[in-house]
Amino acid sequence: MAFLDKHKAIETHATLLLVLSFLVVTIGGIVQIVPLFYLENTIEDVEGVRPYTPLELAGRDIYIREGCYVCHSQMIRPMRDEVERYGHYSLAAESKYDHPFQWGSKRTGPDLARVGGRYSDAWHVDHLTNPQSVVPESVMPKYGYLLNREIDGRYIEGIMATHRIVGVPYDDAMMENAVADFTAQGDPNSDYAGLQERYAKANVSNFDGQPQLTEMDALIAYLQVLGTMVDFSTFTPDASR
Repeated sequence: MAFLDKHKAIETHATLLLVLSFLVVTIGGIVQIVPLFYLENTIEDVEGVRPYTPLELAGRDIYIREGCYVCHSQMIRPMRDEVERYGHYSLAAESKYDHPFQWGSKRTGPDLARVGGRYSDAWHVDHLTNPQSVVPESVMPKYGYLLNREIDGRYIEGIMATHRIVGVPYDDAMMENAVADFTAQGDPNSDYAGLQERYAKANVSNFDGQPQLTEMDALIAYLQVLGTMVDFSTFTPDASR
């Protein structure tokens, strides 16, 4: 009871509450910030993480434009229920080329950090065209119109150049072949050897099943790469971090 009386004194004294709150925030900030000055890199380098291909990058922009991030997070927290449902907890390195990152906290729909390769391209087409056809209880809107929006990658080199400015390591060869790589990833009959040499494990597919390259192709290319870059069967976290 004596402790509660003292706590009441703090709550009813505005100046004292302000001073003590400031002290708590200051101490907490110091504890979190100071250690960062002693680290060479705050993000652990993880084998397999690469920049997005031109088509994946375009798909990511469509994902953001359509507001997918409003209902889907891309961050698996290191708790048992999350790991058992979604897979290995998210690593900071997996988002180091995301500007902005797509972590989020709202889950009207499931987390998508490990959705890559979990479903077929055809499933994604059906789901995006009519979500309720594959998930009857879904409240997700329909995105079938993406099938009718053709894209040619005319602006992709400029978009990649912007990401390069903020630190994404697109090299000169990636920039020079941006449009060619953009179209090659959506055409299994193309010469995509250069694409896969520049972007390890790049998934080449006619994602939406149509002869023309569409926004649906780009969005599915992005979804299919999420969570697939790191081989967690061989991944060992750096204990020093």
